[in-house]
Order: sequence, then structure tokens, then C-alpha cells
Amino acid sequence: MEYTKIIVDEPLPLVRRITLNRPEKRNPLSNELRTQMFHALEDSDTNPDVRVTIIRGAGSCFSAGYDLASNVSKEQPFYTAGGLANWPRHVVEGFFHMWDMAKPIIAQVHGYCLAGGTELATACDLVYVADDAKIGYPVVRSISPPDNQFYPWIVGLRRAMELMLTGDHMSGLEAVECGFANRAFSEAELEENVLRIAERVAKTPSDLQQINKRAVHRQMDAMGIRAGIRAGTEMQQLATYTATTQAHLAELRAGLTAALSKRDAEFGDYRTGDKKS
Repeated sequence: MEYTKIIVDEPLPLVRRITLNRPEKRNPLSNELRTQMFHALEDSDTNPDVRVTIIRGAGSCFSAGYDLASNVSKEQPFYTAGGLANWPRHVVEGFFHMWDMAKPIIAQVHGYCLAGGTELATACDLVYVADDAKIGYPVVRSISPPDNQFYPWIVGLRRAMELMLTGDHMSGLEAVECGFANRAFSEAELEENVLRIAERVAKTPSDLQQINKRAVHRQMDAMGIRAGIRAGTEMQQLATYTATTQAHLAELRAGLTAALSKRDAEFGDYRTGDKKS
């Protein structure tokens, strides 16, 4: 496959890196980009010369979310049954596809990590962030809860509820504090430290490492994570039928930038300026 929306390189022995490469648009996750990303991840998972994969974003951020200018129901990277809730079910299937891969995946997050960007980061096994990253799901203000109901599982009840009811973002430091991320570094030192950690992860052979990874996920399975997250897909679909969502979708069709700025103006964050504590 020819990669036009991502860059794939190998910065260290046994370490592969995928760079989301649409920096002019803040790396929106179109189905074309996701198709290439999943292809690269699957290739890494079957390549004996790769033991760990890093996902990062080019330019100013990791990813500002799904590509709202595209039709996400078309040309999805893998088949998901159609009908109601096709998209959130498709996203959740992608999340667990990454979880079920044999080899560890590391998210290297800087700048904006929003909406679909947060869903991608949480699908990774390890998450390392810039201390001033902006991590959030502003879509709850105007469309729906996440396609993938990860917040309660990752950050706990109270923090999840606050994030869901405000759409506010966390800094990288706050993301570490609540368990969304493993560690935070200054943006200037983030890549160096992620490579250092990836090198350590790669020291363990893949035949054993896949069992180490699976052992953790089996415990999450026993606590009901798969059933819980899958149940959330219908909640996401239900929200799209509200009057608020229908009005916002009409605004998006009329003009993406204006609609998103209107959504966040009252909160004073994201596109409309950093929110002051």
C-alpha cells in the first residue's frame, strides 16, 4: 500500500513509528488515513523485525479528531455492519483491534488530542504526552458522547463525569494525574523520552510480550470493558437525534470552522482561546 496520509519510519532497531501526516489540518482522522494507519499497524504486528510501534502526529498536534469534512460512512478501513450506530460500532471495533494486536503500541501526544484523537490515543497500550498538551472531547457540547465510551474506564467516575459535562480539556500533566496517560514531558523532550521507553519495551521478545500485553487486557475484559464500551455505541447514536445535535450538524454543513467556533465561544477554549482557570 502507498502511504500518502502517514509516514512510516524505523527510528531505532525493532521500533517502528507511524506519523499522522496532515499537519495543515491538524491531522484529521479520515477513513483514508485510518486505512493506511491500520495497514501499517497490521504490517508491524506480523513483521519479526518490529517489536513496538509509536503513533505520533506531524506539525502542531497529535490529532484534532475525525475528519468532519469527509463522509465517515464511506470507504471504512474494515467492514462493520451497516445500519444505526454503524460509525460508533466501527470505531469501537478499531479500538479493540488495536488492543488485540500482539505487539505494544505507544501514543506520543503533543498539542491537541481531541475527539477521535483521544479515542486513538486510548487504544494504544502506553500513552506519553507533552505536559502542555490539550486532551479533551468537546463534541459532548454539541453532538454526542464519545463514539468509544473510554472515559469512565480510563479516568474514573468523577473525572469522567466532569469531562463529559463540560467538554473541557486536560493538560498533559492533568492527564497523567487522572490516569489517561503514563507520563508527561516537556514537548522538546517528549520524542527523546518516547524513543527511550520504546527501546526498553523492545528488549522483551514479542512471543512473551504479547502475553504480557494480553494478561492486562484479560483483567479489563473480566471487569466488563468490552461489554461496557460496546453498550455505549447506542448511546452515541441516540444523541444524534436530539434537536441540539441536528441543529449543530446543519451548522457544520454550512461551514465547519464557523460552527466549531460557535460551539466553543461561550466556553472560551479550543478555537476561541485558552480557557482561564
